[in-house]
Amino acid sequence: MILYHNPNCTKSRRTLALLQEKGVAVSIIEYLKTPLTVVELGTIAQKLGLEPREFMRHGESEYQHVADESLTRQALLEAIVKYPNLLERPIAVTDTKAAIGRPPENVLALL
Repeated sequence: MILYHNPNCTKSRRTLALLQEKGVAVSIIEYLKTPLTVVELGTIAQKLGLEPREFMRHGESEYQHVADESLTRQALLEAIVKYPNLLERPIAVTDTKAAIGRPPENVLALL
């Protein structure tokens, strides 16, 4: 399982701990240090079953750059690449599914 992780985030740390307690082998990607590509984000969106705006952090100051509801899916994915802190966290991803760890127990559905 891949965990898109922010070690400064309590929910992200709790999600990682929960997965480790369950014995899950986790590859950690600190997405703020290693931003995702548009293609990777598109794949995550598909696995989540969500549109990009639905897994963006609306409270971040950078969200003002994408607040226009008429922006395309592509433009929103590009905004997350440009401003990786817009990505909701953490996101756990398997080969076929993904889950946002808010609350952390959401990722248990992937097991």
